[in-house]
Amino acid sequence: MDHIDSFGASRYDIHDLQLFRDAVTPAVTAALAACRVLRVAQGDQLQDSVRARLYIVLSGALGLAAETAMGDGTIERIVPGESVGEQSVLDDAANLATMTALEDTDLLVIEPDLLWQLIDEHHGVGRNLLRLLSFRIRAANALLRRRQKLGEFYRQLSLNDGLTGLYNRAWLADMLPKLVTRARKDTTPLSLVMIDLDHFKRFNDTHGHILGDHALVTAAGVIKEALRPSDFAVRYGGEEMMAILPNTGMPAAQLVAERLCNRLRETAVFTDMRLPLPHVTGSFGLATLVPDQDELALIAAADAALYRAKQAGRNRICT
Repeated sequence: MDHIDSFGASRYDIHDLQLFRDAVTPAVTAALAACRVLRVAQGDQLQDSVRARLYIVLSGALGLAAETAMGDGTIERIVPGESVGEQSVLDDAANLATMTALEDTDLLVIEPDLLWQLIDEHHGVGRNLLRLLSFRIRAANALLRRRQKLGEFYRQLSLNDGLTGLYNRAWLADMLPKLVTRARKDTTPLSLVMIDLDHFKRFNDTHGHILGDHALVTAAGVIKEALRPSDFAVRYGGEEMMAILPNTGMPAAQLVAERLCNRLRETAVFTDMRLPLPHVTGSFGLATLVPDQDELALIAAADAALYRAKQAGRNRICT
């Protein structure tokens, strides 16, 4: 980084600088004439850790990476005519942004005392500074909204099982306690159906894990499509799945479980095999929330009912 000239002796035109657009007067030109022009070689960093200064890019480009809690590696490109460091000057705080020359870059350096003098004595400079800061705020808000949308997208991805598309255990741990609390508050029923695909290890051993995955996806689709929009389908783990039925008591939940059991039994997993057509059946354990029962106890009750269905011969429903 070299001090190559003063602005008054340089080849650069003050009219090209956004901060002084429509605000150029002889007094402004004279005030800037003695300001330093620095040359920063490509790849070099410029970081003010002691005091604030305003930098205006005269040629080349700066890459700005703010050191904030939301920093995600995004680099803002500052091109000729644009400035950086306004906020630090206004706050009288050290510039915490790391600036890297993306190519050989010339910078006009304006010390804070001079900037304040220009703002006080030349209203056009002050208006331009407000416009620049307003643009920065709008751009920062737009970036924040994009990050929030992206964060929500990835959060939703993290709550769904990658194979079947059903909700996963992370979703269950977050949502089932809320559903239990809501059911108690509204004094409405809540039922849960645990589902285990019968003899799934044997299916995998016979047809292979790739077709086993296809069978899981098929079963998940059957379960999801048979539920109401207000219900929830979860992959609990392995070949175990779960249907959560808000506002549903035991008699209605029994009907739902019977529908799931029948549809699963009748669904062909795949049809292009030379072997006899395989189907998948399931064992179903059904439980309805009772007073003083939390979400873990509700799952345990459904799991115990599922165990009884498997002991009774599978491909059936137990409560």
